[in-house]
Amino acid sequence: MSLTLITPPLQQINSEIARHAGVELYVLRLDLMHPWVNGNKWFKLKYNLLEAKKKNFTTLLTFGGAYSNHIYATAAAGNLFGFRTIGVIRGEERLPLNATLSFAVQQGMQLVYLNREMYRQRNTPALQEYLRQSFGEVFIIPEGGSNLNGVRGCTEIVASATIAFDRICVACGTATTLAGIALSLHEKQRAIAFPVLKNGAFLAQEIESLLTNYLASDLPTPYNSPASWELVCNYHFGGYAKVNDELILFSQQFTQEHGVPLDYVYTAKMFYGVMDLLQQGFFCRGDRLLLVHTGGLQGNIGMEEKLQRFSKI
Repeated sequence: MSLTLITPPLQQINSEIARHAGVELYVLRLDLMHPWVNGNKWFKLKYNLLEAKKKNFTTLLTFGGAYSNHIYATAAAGNLFGFRTIGVIRGEERLPLNATLSFAVQQGMQLVYLNREMYRQRNTPALQEYLRQSFGEVFIIPEGGSNLNGVRGCTEIVASATIAFDRICVACGTATTLAGIALSLHEKQRAIAFPVLKNGAFLAQEIESLLTNYLASDLPTPYNSPASWELVCNYHFGGYAKVNDELILFSQQFTQEHGVPLDYVYTAKMFYGVMDLLQQGFFCRGDRLLLVHTGGLQGNIGMEEKLQRFSKI
């Protein structure tokens, strides 16, 4: 397997808000690793791809919504590494295909659509057996790469940072990235996750389950126990893929001021939350914060298309 990835650069954010709070602020630019397979998506795919190759699978099957960063990255990675790919998409087919699904098809991915009721059964043995009967021997990667292979990859995210940080902040969807990061930190560090879903406190149980199962496995971990972590659930802006004018304006201004593009679904919400908490004195003076940019910028195309449609109604 080969993929040309650049080491994600660290970018310091020279912000008056951070200076006033007495905090050093850095961004780990995972979005710059590769044009298509970047962000936390690469880390969650890495060991799934290696296992599929080791077990001589030729086809990957995974799940996602119509604008899924995971579908986009899996299609590209599968093409680069010589796998056939099948994307099981939530909902009905809508033509013409949006930019995300068009790209997936261009990368050779076969798209299959499941109604929302069936899609909710995606992790059940019954539906996975149905998919295997339909498509043969496929290596199934769960939605978002949320399995122990995904956690293992995410233990490597912060390792590329060349300086030590007190707090590591990340947007949270499936909790896989947060679990991996927590496993990679020492006891004096703390991971802070910002769920992008409404009522995201339920993710605490998911995180505990991932951590417990990972530590019970024979997969490698830098430490015997995870560092402390917490969820900050107040910055979802109405729920998954929901935005408002305030978030859009913040994202645009942050990009203009600091040269860091943000995606509306994940990183914009986390960055907004961090800047708001800095003004509230949430962090300790002298803290060094690392904000993990998890990529997903391709999703802005679909989000902007949606916003344009709504503005015309």
